[in-house]
Amino acid sequence: MENKAKLVIIGAGIVGCSTAYHLAKLGWRDIVVVDRGPLFATGGSTSHAPGLVFQTNSSKTMTKLAKYTVELYSQLHTDEGTAFYDVGSIEVAYTADRWQELKRKLGWAKSWGIEAAILTPAQAKEKIPLIDETKILGAYYVPSDGIAKAVRAAEALANLAIEANAAKFYGDTRVLDIEVEAGQVKAVVTDRGKITTDRVVVCAGIWGPLIGEMVGETIPLVPVQHQYVKTSPVSELAGETREVVHPILRHQDKSMYFRQHGDCYGIGSYQHEPLLVDPKDILSNKKAPVMPSVKEFTEEHFQQAWRSTVELLPSLAGTELPYKINGMMSFTPDGFPVIGESAFARGFWVAEAVWVTHGGGVGKMVAELLTTGIPSLDIHECDINRFTQVAKSREYIWASAAQQYREVYDIIHPLAQQNHSRQLRLSPFHPRLQELGAVFFTSANWERPQWFEANTNLLEKYSIPQRQGWSAQNWSPIQGAEHLATREGVALYDLTPFTKLEVTGEGALAYLQYLCANRISSTAGKVTYTSMLDANGGIMCDLTITCLGRERFWVVTGGSVGEHDLAWMKSHLPKDNSVCIADVSASYCCLGLWGPLAPKVLGAVTDAACDDESFPFFTAQQIYIDAIPALAVRVSYVGEPGWEIYAPTESGLKLWDLLWQVGRQHGIIAAGGGAFETLRLEKGYLLWGADIHTEYDPYEAGLGFAVKPNKGEFIGREMLLQRQQYPSRKLCYLTLNDPKAVVMGKEPILAGEKILGYVASAGYGYSLGRCVLYVYLPIGYEQPGTTVEVEYFGDRYSATVTESN
Repeated sequence: MENKAKLVIIGAGIVGCSTAYHLAKLGWRDIVVVDRGPLFATGGSTSHAPGLVFQTNSSKTMTKLAKYTVELYSQLHTDEGTAFYDVGSIEVAYTADRWQELKRKLGWAKSWGIEAAILTPAQAKEKIPLIDETKILGAYYVPSDGIAKAVRAAEALANLAIEANAAKFYGDTRVLDIEVEAGQVKAVVTDRGKITTDRVVVCAGIWGPLIGEMVGETIPLVPVQHQYVKTSPVSELAGETREVVHPILRHQDKSMYFRQHGDCYGIGSYQHEPLLVDPKDILSNKKAPVMPSVKEFTEEHFQQAWRSTVELLPSLAGTELPYKINGMMSFTPDGFPVIGESAFARGFWVAEAVWVTHGGGVGKMVAELLTTGIPSLDIHECDINRFTQVAKSREYIWASAAQQYREVYDIIHPLAQQNHSRQLRLSPFHPRLQELGAVFFTSANWERPQWFEANTNLLEKYSIPQRQGWSAQNWSPIQGAEHLATREGVALYDLTPFTKLEVTGEGALAYLQYLCANRISSTAGKVTYTSMLDANGGIMCDLTITCLGRERFWVVTGGSVGEHDLAWMKSHLPKDNSVCIADVSASYCCLGLWGPLAPKVLGAVTDAACDDESFPFFTAQQIYIDAIPALAVRVSYVGEPGWEIYAPTESGLKLWDLLWQVGRQHGIIAAGGGAFETLRLEKGYLLWGADIHTEYDPYEAGLGFAVKPNKGEFIGREMLLQRQQYPSRKLCYLTLNDPKAVVMGKEPILAGEKILGYVASAGYGYSLGRCVLYVYLPIGYEQPGTTVEVEYFGDRYSATVTESN
């Protein structure tokens, strides 16, 4: 075996082989792939995967990864045959809620570019004759879905990498350690010798956490046992010799799926309590009765699943089950893969918790990241740096993974809240928020008020349109009242979850100038709104930077993206130690004091002048509020006058009480995240991860005012200027023409039957009396007054472009 390599890939399952193949396509050579099991049925999850590939997902990223994977697998074959059977897929609805959900899913398909259709029960039975059509309300059909022969696909990809003289594969090779020096990977130690390398990609699946521990990286996944069985021959399929002809089938109301195996049928079930496995307890290939990723079948967990099976597919009632396994699959706290470079060891890359459905696409993304640093898709949902410290604990990972397993086929509302691992991160204002009847949502493990029951009385003052159905879930009309009260008076918002970074050092200004598209002010007290771009000109971060001194800057970004933004900034620190970044988020609380009466409230508790001339927008001042030292920053995400007020966490409760006591004479209210969101939508402020991310550049997002291309070199400048010359779309603000209609995001936008785009963000503009939508529209449709349609659960609503950003 080689003792030196440009890159070592750990794991020869579908993800490792896909990564090697895509690196070979990009010109890489000298790659070594090792696996603890035999090639290519290595004994991991790929080896027992039933191979069902359903592309449609609520996430655009996951859908695009699956779509590419289908395209890739369709081109692969080995001596045993093809790697993909494009037989299509059907998802049936047993319940009225599921029937509506399938209509929502059809909307996602249109938004993400997947051909799909809704079927009647009779049409579903035509495609899968074994279905009892009297039991279903209808079905969702995707003709390009199908069955992947996972081991066959892995072998085919590996062979292509080998034929390109790019990679060598070694089975029966166990990784014992990864050597790291001064924070940099130096070698991979195996039971067959040491391989010197400065880059490693972990594609070890259910063993991933064990590899991560070797460098101090938490890979937050848990192997969970999943039941899969195959029947004896089915009489209705007598004589069938083809691998699969029927579309694959999902019965999500019963947490089950099915696929044909020649004249037999395969049955997969999530209809049991999660059976989690510690990676340390997984048997070796020699000791495992079947393979390491397969445990003994537990009959007691399949009994209800069998009853559900014969109810939908009565033809299977007379069959036996000669093949039965509990196969392990990887589950993460949020259901997304884990992709990216470790913050603990340079050169340690991770591509984990990836199912066969997305294996081709993830391999492509990892290869692009390793080669250029720029993936061709926005993959922030999969970013290794998305997890907070509390979310990396064993307790949190296991509780979350179990919940993901329980909910894998559930109908999930976009505002649904987790019911485990709460009260982990509380602001100092939390007791006061509770006293006001806060209804808490969680974000980045923070408890954040969404609305306050204490504001129920505002509904006597403000008339808020009522809602029914989907949009009424996890919503209260109080949110609308808080929105309007902020516009008219003054409100306090708990902004403590904001990520607060202090950047210091003699090289701090030059460092920030290089990272940011805007010109960063070196004048103390000046605030700059800016994007940080990737090398392709896409928006990597969206934040504000306040100059506190010649070598001291205050960077504020959203709490849910703080880990991501911090990792990006740290990855570009100069090597001369001239810049230091300190995450001071826990040391400072923050209140948003906003509304036309905010200056009166703040002016009553500080000696600082609070008028527009003395304290203009986008400036900051160090002030005292009573005896509390505070940084007051004149910015507003809600579009009304006011400040973000930062103070030491230990003074937080006193700060709240001071502002609350003075504010009472001005009618101050506490307001929550629901109002915060709709206020920013109404005022045209953007949210990273939804309205802007790496697939969009500042010019098409309407943020050209925050780009200063003449200031000097910065990351992404050259590509951004090229993109500016050839715009193809523009972020537009739309309103629904029906004042009672509400949509919630990700719905397709159409002109006739032409799909123009999808809703990036949406919310009801209570001051406008209309639902507000943010949509990227092709050039030619961005003019104000243009009318388009929004498809929401199968219904069409007309919408009008009000302006482009």
